[in-house]
Amino acid sequence: MSNHLNFFIEGKWVAPVVPATLDVIDPSTEEAYTKISVGSKADVDRAVAAAKAAFPAFSQTSKAERLKLLKRILEVYNERYEDIAQAVSQEMGAPITWAREAQAWAGRAHMEATIKALEDYEFSEKRGTTMVVKEPIGVCALITPWNWPLNQIVCKVAPAIAAGCTVVLKPSEIAPISGIIFSEVMEAAGTPNGVYNMVNGTGPDVGQVMAGHPDVDMVSFTGSTRAGIIVAKTAAETVKRVAQELGGKSPNIVLADADFEKAVRKGVNACFGNSGQSCDAPTRMLVPAARHDEALTIAKKAAEAHKVGDPRSEETKLGPVVSNIQFDKIQRLIEAGIAEGATLVTGGPGRPEHLNRGYYVRPTVFGHVKPGMTIEKEEIFGPVLSVISYDDDDDAVKIANDTVYGLAAYVQSGDIDHARKVAGRLRAGQVSINYPEWDTFAPFGGYKQSGNGREYADWAIHDFLEIKGIIGYGA
Repeated sequence: MSNHLNFFIEGKWVAPVVPATLDVIDPSTEEAYTKISVGSKADVDRAVAAAKAAFPAFSQTSKAERLKLLKRILEVYNERYEDIAQAVSQEMGAPITWAREAQAWAGRAHMEATIKALEDYEFSEKRGTTMVVKEPIGVCALITPWNWPLNQIVCKVAPAIAAGCTVVLKPSEIAPISGIIFSEVMEAAGTPNGVYNMVNGTGPDVGQVMAGHPDVDMVSFTGSTRAGIIVAKTAAETVKRVAQELGGKSPNIVLADADFEKAVRKGVNACFGNSGQSCDAPTRMLVPAARHDEALTIAKKAAEAHKVGDPRSEETKLGPVVSNIQFDKIQRLIEAGIAEGATLVTGGPGRPEHLNRGYYVRPTVFGHVKPGMTIEKEEIFGPVLSVISYDDDDDAVKIANDTVYGLAAYVQSGDIDHARKVAGRLRAGQVSINYPEWDTFAPFGGYKQSGNGREYADWAIHDFLEIKGIIGYGA
């Protein structure tokens, strides 16, 4: 039986206190394919009460007990892997190959990283005659986005449980089905009642209520900077900890000594991955001024190689963006780029010519983008790349850092020492050199308006802990 109309609270699937539903839209067809229930304050109160009641016992479990639980969750997750991939593909339009190899994989990879981190984690240390202990912070409200559903759910749930916390999860109401399947995974894994709870709903009606709830000790939020500010203001009333992973406008500096063709081509691919719907996407490509036109030729060819189409096809490289709201925003920003004088290299407004429905965006490259243009400043969240000229390393670093965001940055160079020096000057929480493999043990989080706190592995576990000093503990 489908649990689409239920919430998971205190180990049971329950109907909402006040019945209300929301259509879930398939972005490739623009049609509703199922409904979910959306919650209210009453549902949040039930879920938080369950988490609060479960906390005293669960917070005292041993590391070995929590490891056993996480390993069982991973086992069941792998059993439901294809269900998860199919759900993500339909709810957010991810091409099925990408849904399997990136989206569902990310949840698995982060669960594995958390398990390894917990195995090595020390929760106490002696400093002279003082014992310093790290204890679970309490009941945690976890609010996750639609663009990387399993990545963000597991990045929050797994370390919270590793730390000994109890949680209430609100998945995105735009892409909620994978979160329901994840809740089924938590149930099948034997998670103790009340340790994990899930309530679907909107930001104002559920997320904001969770953030302001007096019995919630911490909020971990991933989403837009605008929404993150609302969450932080709401949480401030009860002085709870807030961890946030927010927006980005990440620079990708192609240094003069880079393998230019490879660096530009891979930069386009990295920008367009997940249909450009990643907060750390390298959306601003900085190239030497003397090679700007060469970069545009390479970028045009790379962009036009992206096959846009039905996410159910294993040949599709780019699916639709997630919603009509996102589609319209992207169209507005593409029009702004043209109006402000950037060079439209390929793509542009509207759908690809062979598609007449679905929220499909033409893979778009702009050249001769100037600092301060709308498309250079605003997070677009679609397959749109801005190519910007720089004069020298100092100029590149200045342009790269001239943003309110600081989530990620990228440096391409044929000289590793050169790349390291430039990377050290960039104001971002994560800097990638020469397109490395995804590292689920590296800290992930932002500077400036890209948020605070860090996710992944032991960095994430640390965020869910309080630190206590027991003075006079003894030798």
